[in-house]
Amino acid sequence: MAFPTIDAHQHVWDPTRGDYGWLGQEPASINRAFELGELLPELRKAGVDRVVQVQAADHADDTALMRASAAAHEEVAAIVAYAPLDRPDEAARLAESWRDDSLIVGVRNLIHNIPDADWLLRPEVDEGLGVLEREGLTFDLVAVLPRHLELVPIISERHPDLRIVIDHLGKPPIGGDSREVWSGLISDAAQNPNVFGKVSGLYSATGDPAGWTTEQIAPFFEHATDVGRRRRAHHGGRGGRLPLRRDRGRRAARRRGSVERRLSARFRLPKPAADGADTRRLRRTLSPSAGEPRC
Repeated sequence: MAFPTIDAHQHVWDPTRGDYGWLGQEPASINRAFELGELLPELRKAGVDRVVQVQAADHADDTALMRASAAAHEEVAAIVAYAPLDRPDEAARLAESWRDDSLIVGVRNLIHNIPDADWLLRPEVDEGLGVLEREGLTFDLVAVLPRHLELVPIISERHPDLRIVIDHLGKPPIGGDSREVWSGLISDAAQNPNVFGKVSGLYSATGDPAGWTTEQIAPFFEHATDVGRRRRAHHGGRGGRLPLRRDRGRRAARRRGSVERRLSARFRLPKPAADGADTRRLRRTLSPSAGEPRC
C-alpha cells in the first residue's frame, strides 16, 4: 500500500473564539470561521491523506480549536500548538498538561509580528525554548527577516536537542533581490541536523498567489533540499489562506507531480514505506524518539 502523503502546514480559525488580528487584512472569503472539513475535499483531490494543524494565533483558544478539529477529523496527524515562550512558567504548565495528548508535538509563536527581531534571544524566551527542549516539543520558527534566520545557529548552540522547523523556508526572495544572503543563512542553519525546513506558503513571495509556477520556486526548494537533504524537508499547503477554487485540488496535484519529478531526478528516492510508517517518521521529526509518549 502506498505511503500516506502528509500536508505539514494547515490552519483552522474562528474569530468568534479568539483574536486573529491578521484576518483583518484578508479578503472577505476567508475573514470568517474556517474549519478543516471545508478543505478536506480539495486535499483529497491533491492526494493528501493526513495533515498537521499549525497555530494561527497567540492564544490558548486557538490550540483548543485545533484539538477540537482533531477530535472531529481523523485526518489530523499532529498539532503545533501555542505556548507563551516569554512566560516560561506558563509554557511549562501547558507542556506538562499536553503529555497525555500524543497529537501535540510542537509549539509556534507569531514572532514575525514582534518588532524586536532579537526577541528569541531574550532571557525569558530562551528559558521558554528550554522548556520545549526538555519536553521534546519542536519549535516552529516563522522567519521572515534575515535576522530571524541568523538566530537559528545561536539557538541551536544553546539548545542542541531542540528540533527547529523553519516555516515557509524562511521567506526566500522569490522574484526579488539576490538569493545569496538567504541561501547562505539556510546553509548555516542546516548545519544542525535538528533543523528542518518547511516548504509552505511560498506563493506569497511570488507576487501572484494564484498563478505561481514550479519554476519560480524550484531554485529555492532545490537549495533547501540540497543542504538539508530531502528527509529534513516538510511540505505544507497553508490551506485557507488562498480563496478556495473549484480546481485548486487538481492544480495542486499537478504541481505536486512536478515537484516529485524534480526530487526523483535529484535524489534516489526510497520505495514507499508500509502503511503508517511515514506518518510515524514525520511525527518522530516533530517530536522525540519513538519511545516517547508524543510519537
